[in-house]
Amino acid sequence: MRRTARFRQLIEAPEILLLPGAHDALSLKLIERAGFLAATCGGYSATASLIGQPDVAQLGMSEMAEMYARLCDASDLPLLADADTGYGGPTNVARTVRAYERAGVAALFIEDQVSPKRCGHMDGKRVVPATEMVAKLKAALDARTDESMIIMARTDARAAEGLGAAIERAELYREAGADLLFVEAPETVEELRRVCSEIAGPCLANNVEGGKTPLLSAQELEEMGFASVTWPVSASYAIAHALGELYAALKRDGNTAAMAERMLSFESFNALVGLPALRQREESWREKAQTEVDGFAERGEWD
Repeated sequence: MRRTARFRQLIEAPEILLLPGAHDALSLKLIERAGFLAATCGGYSATASLIGQPDVAQLGMSEMAEMYARLCDASDLPLLADADTGYGGPTNVARTVRAYERAGVAALFIEDQVSPKRCGHMDGKRVVPATEMVAKLKAALDARTDESMIIMARTDARAAEGLGAAIERAELYREAGADLLFVEAPETVEELRRVCSEIAGPCLANNVEGGKTPLLSAQELEEMGFASVTWPVSASYAIAHALGELYAALKRDGNTAAMAERMLSFESFNALVGLPALRQREESWREKAQTEVDGFAERGEWD
């Protein structure tokens, strides 16, 4: 089954879909090993990973599409991708969808922020007129070649215009054809309940540690009616903390002995990145090559 079809099936299932955030290709492999069925990688983690900078629209479409292609090569997990504002007007949105589709993502979302956008839990966000966002959604839906690919509409209107306006926009985007709805940064549990009860379509919740939205468990969000939940920045925070401790110990002690029990072994790491399987494939290719060369020689065709 194609990744797009698998992702759509998971969104439409009665159980909530858990989407841990990948920081890079290595963390995506760890997500797969942990047994998750899908994953996401947003601009916040991508910007931190690729350029060590904050998520304020510093990466372009081509940089993001190239990153997603690497992630999709590293794992067969269906991936929800971040398309920011679509990187321009409707024509740019259409090009973005085509590029992301070629990269292999299973789903993507577009948001209605004014460009340059900000991380969804930062202050000072503004949104474009609803008509502009609907035009972008129409372009995205027309541009996809795989009808199973999910186009999610994200609205950041909660911060700029209030929750009521954000819910109205989500409903408008649903009527425009969006497959999945995402009201970013509700500020209370009651607001989260309203999102699911007042929007007549599948909704995604976003758990950002230290952000504006209360952190709820997947079970609590499922009971509210959410179709999916993401933890987009958890891995980035954990990696930053772990590496900070590692480098501090190395600087202090001149070795990594204090961190040894918190590190993978050489063998375990090689297994994680697939070295044994790669060596098996190489040996298989050599054996096939030798068989063909021997057969060529036996037929007297070797000069």
